[in-house]
Amino acid sequence: MSGFIVTLAEQAKTWKFLELWVDPVIFPPKILMLVCAQDGTCRIFNPTSDYRLVVVHPDYQAAQEWLLEDEYERVRGQLLASEVI
Repeated sequence: MSGFIVTLAEQAKTWKFLELWVDPVIFPPKILMLVCAQDGTCRIFNPTSDYRLVVVHPDYQAAQEWLLEDEYERVRGQLLASEVI
């Protein structure tokens, strides 16, 4: 099993919330998925590339700054694990 699949499988057990981020400058828009774990670490996946792990950040603020630096915009709202599980 490749590394990103293991990472995503592990994240499925410990995630706290996820957000979708969009780069609206290009068309079609590029989409990234931000998944933050209960321990505070956040991982960014590319759902259009088999959920390839793009980058890991120690906290939400660092992940958010990385996305904003690349001009991504957050899709309104969060999906909370507590609402799904």
